[in-house]
Amino acid sequence: MDRLIELQPQFWTAAVETLYIVGLSLLISGLIGMVLGVGLYTSRPSSLFPNRPVSVIINFLINFFRPIPFIIFLVAFQPVARAITGKGIGNAAIIVTLALAASFAVGRIVEQNLLTVNPGVIEAARSVGASRTRIIFTVLLPEALGPLILGYSFIFVAIVDMAAVAGAAGGGGLGAFALLYGHRQFNPTVTWAAVIVIIILVQGVQFFANWLARKVLRR
Repeated sequence: MDRLIELQPQFWTAAVETLYIVGLSLLISGLIGMVLGVGLYTSRPSSLFPNRPVSVIINFLINFFRPIPFIIFLVAFQPVARAITGKGIGNAAIIVTLALAASFAVGRIVEQNLLTVNPGVIEAARSVGASRTRIIFTVLLPEALGPLILGYSFIFVAIVDMAAVAGAAGGGGLGAFALLYGHRQFNPTVTWAAVIVIIILVQGVQFFANWLARKVLRR
């Protein structure tokens, strides 16, 4: 416990780093994944923009990259992170890798949630003359908003997990803190302090997402 008190400045710095890494990774992957998911849905046969080549390409990309274990993805895409950020390690490189890894999962989750929207609602909008682009933003996404919120909360938890793993490969945050000051110094108190903060963070976000999704679904 005394050691944990000594490490308080580093501990809270690591906690803030985790929030920064996870938050920015979720934002980037959420935007990329949304584009992929909407592209998958709208390019399907009989959808808003049916296009078989586009559908095949996006499906191939997601099916190819999504099963890769993150620790392997982290190493394999280090050159890509270096090309974008100028560094192969550090928080900026980790954010790039996390965002890329998560975006493929987000794309599939977005597609699955959009498929739950009643096709009759889409047809009704088309019958009154709404453009296909307008239908996406004013009908399709709002109708799937509740499930999408829950889907994004699932991705948040996954990114927290991946960010902790990235701490072993040059990233910062609570994962690196627990590894450096807890595991390597045989101090379980420090390790469990990091674990407890991560649990509180995940539970807080999941509770908020559940509340927000219920509120949206009751509109």
